[in-house]
Amino acid sequence: MRLRCFLFFLIPIHFAVGQTKVYDSYHQLMGVDFIISVVSDDATKATAEIDYAVTATQDMEAVISSWDLNSQTSAINAMAGQTPVKVDVELLELIERSLRVSELTEGAFDICIGPLLSVWNMDSTYTDLPDSTTIQKAKSLVDYQTITIDKQKQTVLLNKPGMRIGFGAIGKGFIAEYLKVKLQDRGIEAGMISAGGDITVWGEHPEFKSWRIGIADPDQKGKLIGFLQLKDNAVVTSGNYEKFIVIDGVSYTHIINPQTGFPVTGLKSVSVVCPNAELADALATACFVLGQAKGIELINKLNGIEAIFIDSNNKITTSNSFNYEKN
Repeated sequence: MRLRCFLFFLIPIHFAVGQTKVYDSYHQLMGVDFIISVVSDDATKATAEIDYAVTATQDMEAVISSWDLNSQTSAINAMAGQTPVKVDVELLELIERSLRVSELTEGAFDICIGPLLSVWNMDSTYTDLPDSTTIQKAKSLVDYQTITIDKQKQTVLLNKPGMRIGFGAIGKGFIAEYLKVKLQDRGIEAGMISAGGDITVWGEHPEFKSWRIGIADPDQKGKLIGFLQLKDNAVVTSGNYEKFIVIDGVSYTHIINPQTGFPVTGLKSVSVVCPNAELADALATACFVLGQAKGIELINKLNGIEAIFIDSNNKITTSNSFNYEKN
């Protein structure tokens, strides 16, 4: 699981034209900061739709969370190597899409990474590196290809005992996109969801048409390297500087390479822009794992998707068509 970094800020979200304005609300959901913004000319409706979005988030978290022992995801993990678990269609389809991203990235993204995350427990009590035997044992349980899905029965099975799935690298993008679609279906023609920094926008900002999003400087909190102009698009960042440990003077990021079993090195952040926040979320993590060269090669092959990479030496590199305003 990767911590969602607060790298993007909506600037601004409180301008009005006539009776139409942006109504925004801040919440703690899924353990991170959410901003739910809707464009409306009716304050009562805007408040009701924001309340709906909060409840919808809580309901879906109860399905997909690997931390909630009563969730369907936890049930899948508990039955690993034993029995298929019947799940809601939203979870089944999220797992299917996750597996497609795993294929696309040749395993750089893998929702089965749970055992390795347990080994690399990045909390304040963590003082010693795990031994190679422990890492290799955990790595043997990280294999998206051993997940069995039965669409007709709507069941999921992890084929090896000890396997665990989690959605830390795609779940908040999924929720952002999920809320966007729900709000659109309820008549909200423009808005923004920021799920811990996983941002999706739709429709026109009432003042500026597009939504202006700041790209954070990974070395200076509160500083920006530039801005993006988004419309009917999403942006997600994966970074290594919000959560890490230092042992014997060496910094280890919380982002783990599922293929080596070790923390990733070489990059400070990767930001991915694409029409879908869920896909951007997964690709940001995958590109961080792949590294700059392979990550950009992958992004340049994908239509409608762009990315910006900042390496450990603060060098900024972008994909072929990435455009942003430099600060």
